[in-house]
Amino acid sequence: MIPLDLQNTLTFVLAGGEGSRLKPLTAVRAKPAVPFGGSYRIIDFTLSNCIHSGLRRIHLLTQYQARSLEEHIRFGWNFLPRRLEQWITCRPPLHGAVSQWYRGTADAIYHNIDAIEDWSPTNVLVLSGDHIYHMDYRDMLREHVEHGAALTIGAVRIPVAEAFQFGILQIAADGRVTAFVEKPKTNAPEIPGDPGFCLASMGIYVFETVELVKRLRADHEMAGGEGGDFGHHVIPRMIEEVPVYAHFFRNPGEESDRGEMPYWRDVGTIEAYFDANMDLCSVKPSLNLYRNDWPTYTLWHNDPPAKTVFSEQGDGRRSEVLDSLLSPGVVVSGAKVHRSLLSNRVYVDEHSELDECIVMRGTRIGKRCRMRRVIIDKWNRVPDGTVIGYDPEVDGKRFKVSPTGIVVVPHGYRWEH
Repeated sequence: MIPLDLQNTLTFVLAGGEGSRLKPLTAVRAKPAVPFGGSYRIIDFTLSNCIHSGLRRIHLLTQYQARSLEEHIRFGWNFLPRRLEQWITCRPPLHGAVSQWYRGTADAIYHNIDAIEDWSPTNVLVLSGDHIYHMDYRDMLREHVEHGAALTIGAVRIPVAEAFQFGILQIAADGRVTAFVEKPKTNAPEIPGDPGFCLASMGIYVFETVELVKRLRADHEMAGGEGGDFGHHVIPRMIEEVPVYAHFFRNPGEESDRGEMPYWRDVGTIEAYFDANMDLCSVKPSLNLYRNDWPTYTLWHNDPPAKTVFSEQGDGRRSEVLDSLLSPGVVVSGAKVHRSLLSNRVYVDEHSELDECIVMRGTRIGKRCRMRRVIIDKWNRVPDGTVIGYDPEVDGKRFKVSPTGIVVVPHGYRWEH
């Protein structure tokens, strides 16, 4: 086994995504800053993977609505000692005389070449900050070194029927990438020896540094500004000219005893986000948040323990909480909560009923409210008697309703009293 010099690996996390399909949850925050699982934000999963993988030099490239994300990083991820040349830091876009957004993933790294040249790492790891998964990046780095690859691409095994949603890698038997097909509608290349399944790019890359810098500069100089993206521009050219390999993603530690594929989710739509959260309420969720060997770190809030009050009273008040996640500071006061996630400091008042709801930090739900398949953003004050999720026509006049009937109440909604 080849030893890894993790100190000589520089990590970039692309964390500026707008997440337009998640609006209104992304109206005032970047997609990586969206809360997930009651106590976390989406970015926490990628950064936790970095810490568990021994990576300690991490730049977050921020862009869209970055304030919430940057404050989360400043207050929750400032524990690495800079005196030991370890850091997690945010780098907003700085274009000098060019005032514009990044044109794509490659362009974002190009405009931060100074960070690469300052440190001169052997390899550069590029990650996406808006996916939910557990991964030990050391496995991928080790394969990259063993293959002598110019680029290694993290890839997840998916059914052919889902190939139209992803960039698909065509590989040889030894794992070398021979082609890249962006979201094929038909004839997606299958994994050799594994019919019915494809390899989807996870947007995770390990580059040999000299090759990366050369490719970024060539891409930036393309006529007409036609470059700027790894998947569309840089990687297809690399596949034709230098060794590019695929790394098969797997869960860190032991494999699932249920024979399921590794857990990796792009929660880029309201439906995908809602389903991934609801799965956490299952008896055996696909993503285990309770692993002692792979905890997910986040900004710790000094909140008291969660609490339920009232058993059977003369007026029928009784707290019932079933198959739900309650974060610190939650109070359920004589209400019924079923398959729901309540973030820090949520209060649910008497005789209210929540069924498959995601309620974010600081929200207070009044008395005798009824809610079903509702996402409520932070710090809302829901008036007594509010009913949401039972009449799509009525809900659609006030809130965004997804194609499957999930209602989203935005941050700072002005309720009619």
